[in-house]
Amino acid sequence: MTSGIVIMMLSVSIFLGAIALFAFLWAVKNGQFDDEEKFLNGAKFDGTDELNDAANLQKKKEDLKNNYKPE
Repeated sequence: MTSGIVIMMLSVSIFLGAIALFAFLWAVKNGQFDDEEKFLNGAKFDGTDELNDAANLQKKKEDLKNNYKPE
């Protein structure tokens, strides 16, 4: 290979790596990986029935929160 091709491949690789690093840092900054409850529920409820019950409970909580109207 000529040195021009190697330089081009290296620069494209560095550019794509910088884009990936930027996207990862942006996701961390915006809290994309902050869902601790999901991981805790995954450890607590390891069977499918328990996971379905936990999902239904979460849905009921969200429904109650959305339908609550203070007087």
